[in-house]
Amino acid sequence: MYSNSTLVVVPARGNSKRVQNKNSLVIHGQPMIYWPLMAISENINPDGIIISTDSENIRLLSEKKGLDVPFKRPDYLSDDHTGTFEVVAHALSWFERNIRPVDFVLTIYPTAILLNFDDIEAAMTLLVTDERTDGVMPIVTYPHPIHRALFSNSDEFLEMFQPANFEKRTQDFSPAYHDAGQFYLFKSEIVRDGYSLAKANIKGLLLDRDKVVDIDTPEDLKIAQEKLRKKFDDTVNYDWNFKNKAWVKNF
Repeated sequence: MYSNSTLVVVPARGNSKRVQNKNSLVIHGQPMIYWPLMAISENINPDGIIISTDSENIRLLSEKKGLDVPFKRPDYLSDDHTGTFEVVAHALSWFERNIRPVDFVLTIYPTAILLNFDDIEAAMTLLVTDERTDGVMPIVTYPHPIHRALFSNSDEFLEMFQPANFEKRTQDFSPAYHDAGQFYLFKSEIVRDGYSLAKANIKGLLLDRDKVVDIDTPEDLKIAQEKLRKKFDDTVNYDWNFKNKAWVKNF
């Protein structure tokens, strides 16, 4: 179901405030950005992938695996306030001006270390089977009911955001979801028109929580390392390259 008329954009900024150089940090023997790239390497041609980065180190890491980094991301799209969709729109504009037009845009986060290509396939099926749908994003359920969320008031006492929910049973609440932080799949015209999640018709692809890890803190890195250890044997080193489609396990 995956369409070859798809641009893949990997937004990989060079720095991060909470975890320094997160996107290129080595985790379970590989730079972070390699894990999602390996997950798609057997199914997606390298000429349809753009690594959007302001980092020389990430450029070198990407080119080492056979990927071209055709431009350096502009400074105005590389600060802490720039949203993902602005970066993706810039990459799409460059690609369609210089290479070819596309029908879909797949944004993959470099921290999506547990990415599974089957989920991308499932998202594409959702997108193309309903013409009303503008995009698809993986989601997971919250582990606890957010309807009973608490905050600390000005006197440092706890209050509920929605006190009326205190007496309600957990089973009375509608399921609540959050972004899995893996990828977004959109029709290209939605990206060209500058739409965001708030302005588009988005379907959710529900994932199991054990397939997802959000890496924002050093503690998250430990969790991610453990999940990778369970998924991949510690004794295995991966050697692969997009251009020759190599995926070799060296023991």
